[in-house]
Amino acid sequence: MEYEKIEKVYDGQYLDYYLVTYRDRSGHEKVYEMVSRDKEIDTREKLYDHSTDAVVMIVNDPADEHVVLVREFRLELGKTIFGFPAGLIDPGETAAECAVRELKEETGLDMVEVRDVLKGAFSAVGISNETTSCVIGTATGSFSHVDEGGEEIDAAWYSKEEVRQLIKTEHFGSWAQAYCYMWSRE
Repeated sequence: MEYEKIEKVYDGQYLDYYLVTYRDRSGHEKVYEMVSRDKEIDTREKLYDHSTDAVVMIVNDPADEHVVLVREFRLELGKTIFGFPAGLIDPGETAAECAVRELKEETGLDMVEVRDVLKGAFSAVGISNETTSCVIGTATGSFSHVDEGGEEIDAAWYSKEEVRQLIKTEHFGSWAQAYCYMWSRE
């Protein structure tokens, strides 16, 4: 494929909508639709050189017997789904710093150990260039209910047996579902 140009057609609060014009192998001009958290994509270099936007956290208790899951109402789905705590990285913040902050904001828990920070992975291939870094850690503390800033989040610890049952009956975000399936089978 040969890149030709990119044009921003909508400037949203959290996502911008772009049209990317390119030529396929046969030389036919095509237009690709995408959204991005990057508000300043105007060249090929900016399109393909993208920093990590967000974090998703896989957090266990100190005994490594439970995982934190959040139940969050998602307006775009019209339902509450299970997932992992997650959030956007603020300017100048590392993925680990973001994870510590977001875990506290979304669950009330304190991250006591960051065990690993994975390189940013593409969150919604085919729709967006957003990248999310997975932060793995250990937390302690008490849960608090979040119902502010447009978010309705309830978090709790879940055992492997509880997760196995939830996967059978509840809706999950894809990352959380895949991880929870594997984790609960260990």
